[in-house]
Amino acid sequence: MRVDELSPAPGSTKAKKRVGRGIGGKGGKTAGAGTKGQKSRGRGKVARGFEGGQMPLKQRVPKLKGFNNPFRVEYSPVNLDQIAALETETITPEVLIEAGLVRKNTFVKVLGRGELTGKIDLTAQAVSKSAQAAIEAAGGSVTLLPLPFKSGRPPVKGNQFTNR
Repeated sequence: MRVDELSPAPGSTKAKKRVGRGIGGKGGKTAGAGTKGQKSRGRGKVARGFEGGQMPLKQRVPKLKGFNNPFRVEYSPVNLDQIAALETETITPEVLIEAGLVRKNTFVKVLGRGELTGKIDLTAQAVSKSAQAAIEAAGGSVTLLPLPFKSGRPPVKGNQFTNR
């Protein structure tokens, strides 16, 4: 037996449908592509997102403006008058959470609105200059907690080589 004598098993192959061979047989004239229009010419190669020459949706929709800084640190503000109302000498973020002034897992910044009547020892992630001056004038002390990421910035996602 030679290679040219080999043939597939009966019924395993099917002849290719020959279209466009005259109007007498099946698949003649329009050859199954319908009549007229872009999809009948050249077998309908239309790019994804193409809208027939109309301005595509991806270009009609306005682009988003602005910039989201990945290094931004959000603080929960607490004023001196709120702290004075607590009537405790030692103020930490945990005390402020229990009092309902800030939420869990937030960074606290103390601002200088209000008056202090007594001495307090404050521990927070950030304090304004006016608040620090008011606390020290009342005989208290201010301790700043370090932020949980290196150099006061949140970690950069994606690019490990960014050195900012």
